[in-house]
Amino acid sequence: MLKKLPAVFYNRTSVFGMVIFATALSMILFLIILDTFAPSNNSYLGLLTFIALPMVMLFGLFIAFIGLFKAIRRKKRGETEKPLPIIDLNQKRQLNAFNMFLIGGLLLMFLSAFGSYHAYEYTESVEFCGTVCHNVMKPEYVAYHESPHARVPCVECHIGGGADWWVKSKISGAYQVYSVLFNKYSRPIETPISNLRPARDTCEKCHWPDHFYAQKLKDRKYFLQDETNSEHQISMLMKIGGTEQGKSEGIHAHMYLNSEIRYVATDRRRQDIPYVEAKGKDGKITIYRDTSAKVSDAELKKHEKRLVDCIDCHNRPSHQYPHPEFSINQVMARGMIDKSIPSIKQIAVEVMGASYKTEQEALAKIKSDILAYYKKEYPKESVSMTDKIARAIAQVQSVYSKSFFPEMKTDWKGFPNNLDHLHYKGCFRCHDGKHVSDTGKVISKDCQSCHTIISQQTTDGKRETDIKGLAFKHPMDIGDEWKTTPCMDCHGQQKEE
Repeated sequence: MLKKLPAVFYNRTSVFGMVIFATALSMILFLIILDTFAPSNNSYLGLLTFIALPMVMLFGLFIAFIGLFKAIRRKKRGETEKPLPIIDLNQKRQLNAFNMFLIGGLLLMFLSAFGSYHAYEYTESVEFCGTVCHNVMKPEYVAYHESPHARVPCVECHIGGGADWWVKSKISGAYQVYSVLFNKYSRPIETPISNLRPARDTCEKCHWPDHFYAQKLKDRKYFLQDETNSEHQISMLMKIGGTEQGKSEGIHAHMYLNSEIRYVATDRRRQDIPYVEAKGKDGKITIYRDTSAKVSDAELKKHEKRLVDCIDCHNRPSHQYPHPEFSINQVMARGMIDKSIPSIKQIAVEVMGASYKTEQEALAKIKSDILAYYKKEYPKESVSMTDKIARAIAQVQSVYSKSFFPEMKTDWKGFPNNLDHLHYKGCFRCHDGKHVSDTGKVISKDCQSCHTIISQQTTDGKRETDIKGLAFKHPMDIGDEWKTTPCMDCHGQQKEE
């Protein structure tokens, strides 16, 4: 066989390395063609094409050069007058080698640039964030697709623009890869994210604080956990607030449009807030302390003093794990579960709240437990309403699979939603009537500060309407207890820290 390259190229190590290089290159080209004509994108295909195989290709090239240099050293051993090889392009074999390396180098540079761009583009995709580490990120990925931000790429909130935050994210990502490979990640994934970019750099790119609407109508329908699934409806005007002639008002007065509010939380989830500091437009600072919390100044200094921004209230904008009561209310309000099925709200919430080891076990148990319940408690309805119960079971299973992830120990209990003061502390983290300044000023717990009830229908079907506002009526007769007892004390508790 005629050898077109110098003899030093023909050694086992270099040939082995070039075989690896050529094989990886061929596979990359094949997968690019396959991906181009595929009907849909595949996250693992992209990971293999633009990240894994280029590394294999470069490794093969590295092995080939090791073999080359070893061969040169063996050939030159003992020849001190020529320590380095002489390149003579007048020799056909050396010219062939030069041309091969030149063309190959240019091709490698092109493919590396092309692959690097696609690798960068791919690592920025929602697909990469949510499906490559599927078991780990499944709760976040599923919840994201059910959220109002389902069409906003992950990087828009988690990274944003600019090279500095991009570099920070990749450094953080390197540790996350290590955590996944060596099973070091927490279950569930801990939140809030401590190094998340300020909301002004992310949220406010779309949500313009200067143009918030003053009020927003919110209609809610609730079903009680009784035999008839009694309805309770309420319509509220949410005092969203905005700016008018430089004055901020309503709920968004918390934002730093004309003032600054800072707080100190003593727990990781930022639910226990013993210290609030409000700076007015005139520069005057008012400090509020939780009179029920025994926290010293020395202890407060150990914790971060945060400037309130969007994420302190909208802390679950894309990854929401709602309480089963909330989820079942929604599907029943839409007619996806027939409210004529006796006690369906009660049993649905009960089976969703049970403890399961895997999602597969949960879905099977939800079905068997609901069927067993109706067979025992409502034998006639279990026959006459077979189809309705079957559809209800399917909806309960669907709701469960979107908000409960037992393998990752992820559900509503571990992820408080600060917009919800029914199942979590929410507004009452500060608006509990216990945060008092040195002058006796109290952070109000008056519900009218945030919303006005303009209509409500009680469980007996009677509806009251008054645009000026109504006093809240609890769907169950508990007297004035609801005025003094936080909602979450009855409706739900979070997991222990």
